[in-house]
Amino acid sequence: MEKTDKIFVAGHRGLVGSAIVRKLTADGYTNLVVADRKELDLAKESAVAAFFAREKPEIVVLAAAKVGGIKANNDYPVEFLLENVRLQNNVISSAHAHDVRKLLFLGSSCIYPKHAPQPIREDALLTGPLEPTNDAYAIAKIAGIKLCQAYASEYGENYISAMPTNLYGPHDNFDLTSSHVLPALLRKAHEAKTNGAREIVVWGTGQPRREFLHVDDMADACVFLLENYNSPEIINVGCGEDVSIRELVELICDVVGFDGELSFDATKPDGTPRKLLEVSKLKALGWSPKIQLREGIARTYEWFLEHELAPAVAR
Repeated sequence: MEKTDKIFVAGHRGLVGSAIVRKLTADGYTNLVVADRKELDLAKESAVAAFFAREKPEIVVLAAAKVGGIKANNDYPVEFLLENVRLQNNVISSAHAHDVRKLLFLGSSCIYPKHAPQPIREDALLTGPLEPTNDAYAIAKIAGIKLCQAYASEYGENYISAMPTNLYGPHDNFDLTSSHVLPALLRKAHEAKTNGAREIVVWGTGQPRREFLHVDDMADACVFLLENYNSPEIINVGCGEDVSIRELVELICDVVGFDGELSFDATKPDGTPRKLLEVSKLKALGWSPKIQLREGIARTYEWFLEHELAPAVAR
């Protein structure tokens, strides 16, 4: 890519999109295009087509998606499936119609079968049943991957797809009813500490194992792939290490300063037993993460205190 290429980052206000904008800006890319939901509804085909016709981006990063934790995915499968398929189809088809040179589609590690061999290789896709609690979101993402590959096969488009592991960091969703596990536990620990509680209740048994990557590392990987990767075959993005949910919450409590008890509610779903990505393909290209989990959690907690709580106090 050239530093002056016109790059459209769809979903620039979200966790991943905002990190990619920060990384591109820091790396000297000077022609970024963004539009929030009031300016551009990605679910409306005509609006997306008009936007592409007017702006004529050369590079597109599709980081926009309806996302949520295990409860939100389980409660609203229709919304997670329909909304994600709509916006993906609109952006990818408009990219083709308006001669976008390269597109990066961001998938998710949840696309892989629930009981895929660990660590999960890219070729595990569609080799077994999905995790039922988030299969609607996973199916939408798989549809996006297949659409990118179809455009590459039929029209020769340079559309690439990256599969990130569990991400966290600035601009995450910290709402306890709809967030992912790490930000939810961070908020629980903070509120327990602030309220003088002596116990935190954690969903599930605490035994499932998860891999976590700071979103700034993810953004770094995305720019690396835009600059160095040109295959329609999916590529995993992760750190190659995982922790149990119990180990995660203990680490979060240590960072936050909560020294109470932990209680695990085994009546709540655990989700996939383990989800660790095999990342040798990306490492062989020359990329590896830089932010360790404890450091990343500490950074995220600082951001949470400054941006999630300070505005409420100011009001």
